[in-house]
Amino acid sequence: MAHAPKKVVLAYSGGLDTSIILKWLQSEMGAEVVAFTADLGQGEELEPARKKAQELGVKEIFVEDLREEFVRDYVFPMFRANTVYEGQYLLGTAIARPLIAKRQIEIAHETGADAVCHGATGKGNDQVRFELAYLALDPDVQIISPWRQWEFGSRTDLIAYAEQQGIPVPADKRGEAPFSVDANLLHTSSEGKALEDPAIEAPEFVYQRSVSPENAPDSPEYIDIGFEHGDPVSIDGIMLSPATLLTRLNELGGTHGIGRLDLLENRFIGMKSRGIYETPGGSILLVAHRGIEQITLDGGATHLKDELMPRYAELIYNGFWFSPERKMLQAAIDASQEMVTGSVRMKLYKGSASVVGRTSPCSLYSLDHVTFEDDVVYNQSDADGFIELNALRLKLLARRDRASGKNR
Repeated sequence: MAHAPKKVVLAYSGGLDTSIILKWLQSEMGAEVVAFTADLGQGEELEPARKKAQELGVKEIFVEDLREEFVRDYVFPMFRANTVYEGQYLLGTAIARPLIAKRQIEIAHETGADAVCHGATGKGNDQVRFELAYLALDPDVQIISPWRQWEFGSRTDLIAYAEQQGIPVPADKRGEAPFSVDANLLHTSSEGKALEDPAIEAPEFVYQRSVSPENAPDSPEYIDIGFEHGDPVSIDGIMLSPATLLTRLNELGGTHGIGRLDLLENRFIGMKSRGIYETPGGSILLVAHRGIEQITLDGGATHLKDELMPRYAELIYNGFWFSPERKMLQAAIDASQEMVTGSVRMKLYKGSASVVGRTSPCSLYSLDHVTFEDDVVYNQSDADGFIELNALRLKLLARRDRASGKNR
């Protein structure tokens, strides 16, 4: 560490771990702590975090509702790309970290703090995501990562320290937690402990936002999602703000058991981990967005986007949201969305979200061209030359191979 920090902005949840970190910063480092708690739609009352920070002697406390900014400026841009990591994961944790980090840096500048601190462990992706974002926004900021710096080696050590420092320890924190949870408006992520054996099905009590598909309603529900320039703006004709719209999709998806995922993923730092994810609204939105693109986006643009998406997803997963390459890809993705406007009709039923209709004033679909009936706009004999030119190199290869005796 270059120097002892004087003032630290801590990403503070109000839970036991970050309360211990807060006290550790005060007692072991002699630093003044600024507590920052972000409401990203995790579904918890956050005012208790403010009260707990006050009880721990913090004078500057920021408890901020960032739900609209989160969905508008992070979730929606990501969904314009139809982003999934390793074919399945909708990046609910990864996309939240750059916003938290950005606001931490802003608060550090506002309060004159010389350091920022997160509670991510030394085994996970979040330490990388937070710190890459910090340094991209302020290359001179000092970063404190307690799990890589302090001497505590077990949860028993943490609880003993909490008791020594007068930090209340809830009864359910004294034993081993059955699993850890991260949540925001886009998803819930559960991992560790009871979920560590990938051969064993996750118990039903792990799921917090959705019923099991088996217990979902026996009748499908239909909704219409309206899009403007690639972003969803309405449900069933009612205009909604970004956070309100995603909240409603979460309710609908959870009711129908949509968006559950059991994934064994490759972490950026090199190990595999198992996560149980629930992304009910995001799962509906992903299918709906592809549905509106089907009718409005040119085939060449669609295929190029599909080629770019895995790289874009990897950048977000690995913590490079503020990198120039992510911004370059975002510019290309956003340019493709200019005409992605219209409405998609979705069928929600027992764990699935399906497109059953789409309309758009910017439609590229031409019934005159694709009809099986008589038409006056397409000359089928034009395909002769098209096929002949595309087959030319294949014919030349076949003749060469035949002459050389090679079997293809």
